[in-house]
Amino acid sequence: MNKARRNRLEAAGWKFGSAQDFLGLTDEEVRLIEIKIALSRGVRDLRRELGLTQSELAERLGSSQSRVAKIEGREGTVSIELMVRALLAMGATARDVARLIARRVS
Repeated sequence: MNKARRNRLEAAGWKFGSAQDFLGLTDEEVRLIEIKIALSRGVRDLRRELGLTQSELAERLGSSQSRVAKIEGREGTVSIELMVRALLAMGATARDVARLIARRVS
């Protein structure tokens, strides 16, 4: 957006900012969200790389296909622990999980 347009919008009462500003999130909350996104993507990417279906991963976890879909869909109710368990169930190591977070989180 060019500066002139932004100035006109601000003069009309529009506000500009980040999602963090809008939601009132702390820096720590933003980092936690980034970690959950990285883990979620990591589960999906590794599952696909291994050629597993969501149902096959769910069986390894002793869970359901819908729960795996929630992991990959970044459902807010999914714990970081479950995401890490899914990665470990597919053969990832703790070091792999740490690299995944470090690579994807700014």
